[in-house]
Amino acid sequence: MKLSPALTEAYTRERYSARQAQERAEWIAFGPIVFQVSRVMLHWGILERLRNSDCGLTIGELAAACGKSEYAIKVLLEASLSIGTVLVDPATERFTLSKTGWFLLNDPATRVNVDFNHDVNYEGWFKLEQALDEGKPAGLRHFGSWGTIYEGLSSLPAHVRRSWLAFDHFYSDSAFAAALDIVFALKPSTILDVGGNTGRWALRCVARDPKVNVTIMDLPQQIEMMEQATAGKPGAERIDSFATDLLDRSNSFPTNRHYDVIWMSQFLDCFGEDEILSILRRAAAIMDDNSRLCIMETLWDRQRFEPAAFCLTMTSLYFTALANGNSRMYNTDDLTRLIAKAGLEVEQIHDGLGQGHSIVVCRKPSL
Repeated sequence: MKLSPALTEAYTRERYSARQAQERAEWIAFGPIVFQVSRVMLHWGILERLRNSDCGLTIGELAAACGKSEYAIKVLLEASLSIGTVLVDPATERFTLSKTGWFLLNDPATRVNVDFNHDVNYEGWFKLEQALDEGKPAGLRHFGSWGTIYEGLSSLPAHVRRSWLAFDHFYSDSAFAAALDIVFALKPSTILDVGGNTGRWALRCVARDPKVNVTIMDLPQQIEMMEQATAGKPGAERIDSFATDLLDRSNSFPTNRHYDVIWMSQFLDCFGEDEILSILRRAAAIMDDNSRLCIMETLWDRQRFEPAAFCLTMTSLYFTALANGNSRMYNTDDLTRLIAKAGLEVEQIHDGLGQGHSIVVCRKPSL
């Protein structure tokens, strides 16, 4: 496995003294409480009030401002001192926001991750061990009896669906501007958007080029959501759909037209390796020498910074417990191995897009 320089430094040698290692072990043991305390500090507006105060706030002032008991505010603040999101002046007993608290409050990625992990994942992760044993998303069952979360996405409780879409869109949208430059450098007139979700990428494509046509290929339930989301938008008349379930390996890619670019954005991480291989083989079957398959993924081994890789490897367990039971955030070696096995070759890899995305451009090998 070839790791980025930052990850080689972090993941291949011991970084902590015995005391630091013990401290991290306790953080792991109390991790669920650390998360929930910090989430409530956000939800009740405590961190925001501390940020906006000139000289900090006392427990009584925060209790009055939040409309909560002093007991509730006190236990949250004392826990947050240990977590490191707040600081206290012992002389005045006034609390202020720490740097960590500032990032928890203000960093968009962190806020999206908090909502995603609480609304979508938190209860489901209690079934992680069962999901690992079964190879099925055991944690999904408290939402519904679907085989995967994608089948039930349109039926999830509104706040859960909102957090799921915010997470999905935040990471993909951050890479779209750079991705458009890469894709349209190929001068496509037709694009097949596989797993197009709510049509955000397709709308960006038809806005970029007034002549391009996009077909969104997704589950019937997702196609219905997409049609609602794109209705009446500029260029929507150049977006059509192809409803199918790619988990059914007898379902082929559309053959009614030639596609210059087949686009898969944050899509293959939704499948296990044998499923990816089947999908890639079916994509290759409709490609010719002029076609390109562009795969945009957040490959964890190519991240410039360790926190990004941390978020990605943790997100893998969302797929295990809730999404489908058998997929993950892949690394470069795994993905390129499957691409080659499907009869395709990697032409180029573009790194550093948005929140750590890469685009792997594939073609059919020259004879």
